[in-house]
Amino acid sequence: MSLRSSGSAPPGTAPASPRRGATPLLFGSLRGYRVRWLRADLVAGVTVWAVLVPKSLAYATIAGVPPVVGLYAAVPALVLYPVLGSSRHLVVASMSATAALSAGIVGDLAQGGGDRYMAMTAALAIITGLLGLAAGLARMGFLASFISEPVLKGFIVGLALTIMVGQLPKLFGVPKGDGDFFRQLAWVIGHLGDTNVPTLVVGTLSLLLVLLLRRWLPLVPGSLLVVLLSIAAVAVFNLHARGVAIVGHIDAGLPHLGLPHAEAGDYLTLAGSAVGVLLVGYAEGLGAAKTYAAKAGYDIDPNRELLGLGAANLGAGLASGMVVNGSLSKTAVNGGAGARSQLSGLTVAALTVLTLLFLTGLFEQLPEATLAAVVIAAVIELVDIPALRRLYRVWTPHLGGIYGWAVRADFLAALAALLGVLVFDTLPGLFIGIAVSLLLLLYRASRPHIARLARGTDPGAWLDLDRHPDLTPEPTVLVLRVESGLFFANADHVRDHVRRHLTEGTRAVVLDAQTAPFIDVTATAMLTQLAHDLSRRQVTLAIAHPLGQARDVLRTAADTAGVPLTLHPDIDAAVTAIRCQRDEPTSPPRDPAPPERSPTAREAPRSTDP
Repeated sequence: MSLRSSGSAPPGTAPASPRRGATPLLFGSLRGYRVRWLRADLVAGVTVWAVLVPKSLAYATIAGVPPVVGLYAAVPALVLYPVLGSSRHLVVASMSATAALSAGIVGDLAQGGGDRYMAMTAALAIITGLLGLAAGLARMGFLASFISEPVLKGFIVGLALTIMVGQLPKLFGVPKGDGDFFRQLAWVIGHLGDTNVPTLVVGTLSLLLVLLLRRWLPLVPGSLLVVLLSIAAVAVFNLHARGVAIVGHIDAGLPHLGLPHAEAGDYLTLAGSAVGVLLVGYAEGLGAAKTYAAKAGYDIDPNRELLGLGAANLGAGLASGMVVNGSLSKTAVNGGAGARSQLSGLTVAALTVLTLLFLTGLFEQLPEATLAAVVIAAVIELVDIPALRRLYRVWTPHLGGIYGWAVRADFLAALAALLGVLVFDTLPGLFIGIAVSLLLLLYRASRPHIARLARGTDPGAWLDLDRHPDLTPEPTVLVLRVESGLFFANADHVRDHVRRHLTEGTRAVVLDAQTAPFIDVTATAMLTQLAHDLSRRQVTLAIAHPLGQARDVLRTAADTAGVPLTLHPDIDAAVTAIRCQRDEPTSPPRDPAPPERSPTAREAPRSTDP
């Protein structure tokens, strides 16, 4: 990717480098760094650190590993992403979505909390990293396109609900249940009588304080402040003796570096699931990177984002960590604090190392109810019901008449992903959403809208009769517009629709191909056979305004067809040619122009594509 100067950047952002040429392979996001940015990057780094530490501790508990593992993963992720990534602002660390995916995947293979579980968690990060690097080198940045925004929205809503219900036992001080969302919710409800009141008070106050600080004092690092206050409360009121569970001993120092104690077969077992983790992490991180890059006025290279994500996960796994990905919330904090480059992320990494060396003892007295509150506060904003409502409202009577129930394809795909996560777990839910979205896409593509057209009042305008019922259609010429490409999945539907609209008075059929950008061999064969069938009924088939690809395919097919497929530059020309051919009186079009004989496909002028 080349970064080019485009004038002055928005205030508080790094302007694009004035030099032309390819971005350096390593540390491309630091290209053109200026010394005067140093203070802003250092301040932003401290700000992000205050947010990252408590959330990393909390997200590690979602993954089912000790809280400190979230910090282990953060350091290499923050250091290695800038080496290959393209975003100047993206913060890569543990996140709720990929942490929940990790828990679901590893939980099926190892006992939670044990050494094998931690080894498998690190191994999953390594496999995800290797896949990301391979995909980036293969320039497979288009992978994120297979997860549509509605599917990702439904998946994240379901994931957030699952995460919250999984944190409720810690909030109430009751044992944790197993199973899907509904079974876990039923378990909590059934054990409300066992609630530990001090734990509930600590958790509820922590949750309320985090939410209130976010609402009224957004510049204050609410999560860190609540964590410190709860630690102080444990010490002052001896809450641990009252049954309030705390994090407990945390090993000080840096993590063990190297491969986890997992067998070779474990890596192969995790490979399939790691693809799903990579897709989710990549889609979420790419969205965050593009969001802030658009605000700051520079471009994101999707393939370099795969490389950066891969390197970050590989490093996190080799440092006894967990899967990581880009965070929109932390990236927003980073940019809002004035970050100019990835030096802010390197600052966060340095401060996290100091935390591991000298501050881990502080977090040993952290109540688990407070950690649960931090998690719930972080994911509750992901339950975006208004977004689902907007998807549902994408409906009009006209669209409903065309596609029926499938008109709400985006809402149905989001709902499928949401329910899939709640009922079948995280990764199956994601693939259910993707499968449903693709099936609905194929269904709608196989049933395209075919509009019957009539001449409008403006010169050369032919309009949909359903939308303009006041217009009068041509009495002997059936003019139809297929609002889709023509291919194997919809060829029969188009043919049947043409036949249904034929009447005793029909002498010609004109297909407006201006909205059909492509045509395949199956559809070409259908049109050729339809032209033969219509000719037996003394009805002419003409095709108006075929675009480049479609015109080339039709012209080639006409060279071998017994009945040529006649092509015309527009509908007016087609209707005029048909009337002249049949020696019928011609009602001149609104756009007065001398009629020209329309050539067959073999003779069609090779004009410049519109």
